[in-house]
Amino acid sequence: MYRGGILESTATVVQSPLQGGDLAERLGIKPLPGDLLCEALTHASYPNESSAEAIPNERLEFLGDAVLGMVVANELFRAYPEAAEGELTRMRAEIVRGSTLAKAARRLDLGGYLILGRGEESAGGRDRDRNLAGAFEALLGAVYRAHGLTVARALSLRLLKPEINQMQQGGPSLDPKSALQHLVQARWHKPPEYVTVDEQAEEEGRRFVVEVSVSGKVLGRGTGSSKRAAQNEAARKAQVVLSSDAVLGIAVGA
Repeated sequence: MYRGGILESTATVVQSPLQGGDLAERLGIKPLPGDLLCEALTHASYPNESSAEAIPNERLEFLGDAVLGMVVANELFRAYPEAAEGELTRMRAEIVRGSTLAKAARRLDLGGYLILGRGEESAGGRDRDRNLAGAFEALLGAVYRAHGLTVARALSLRLLKPEINQMQQGGPSLDPKSALQHLVQARWHKPPEYVTVDEQAEEEGRRFVVEVSVSGKVLGRGTGSSKRAAQNEAARKAQVVLSSDAVLGIAVGA
């Protein structure tokens, strides 16, 4: 139950005496209605062990999952204009997977706000990835219900900023072309250009040579049995060049 800005419980469950206003302050949003906040933080073990009326957070988790998926998909769609559907799907899956959301929940100390039954508490449920990820999504669902999509979107992107930044800096889940695309866009506000400079038929198959450049300045050259393979090798070499900060004389937006 929720009284006077404090989350409380009956004697049959573990108390969660944390201030709802404190959580809203951590989130940087206006406070949520007490009943909605309580629902977002209530694990299914609470109503199972308590005679008090309580609604578990599963429905809000469902809603928050949909909101988060849409927000992240839109952000990736905007940030990677040349990425294929499969690449976008893979990146989204990495950002919204349970372990990632649990990590974001720990940064908020969300586990300390959970309303759990005694069995779940004794089993370490306050720091369990599944519970933290579910509460994170439920909280976003509650924010969406109370404050609308604009606030929920801004909050989602802010809370997942470390993971999104890692992705934008060429994290391990990105293929070389997508990683280079984002590095070049961030530095020069334009995409890299790929040109096939040679194509030969050999006994073992075709061989392609591709150069990648920005504003006419070649950053890397790659070879491969397909254009895509050659482009990926060129992109990998270009990332090495960019990491050395040796690229000069390329105008922004030219």
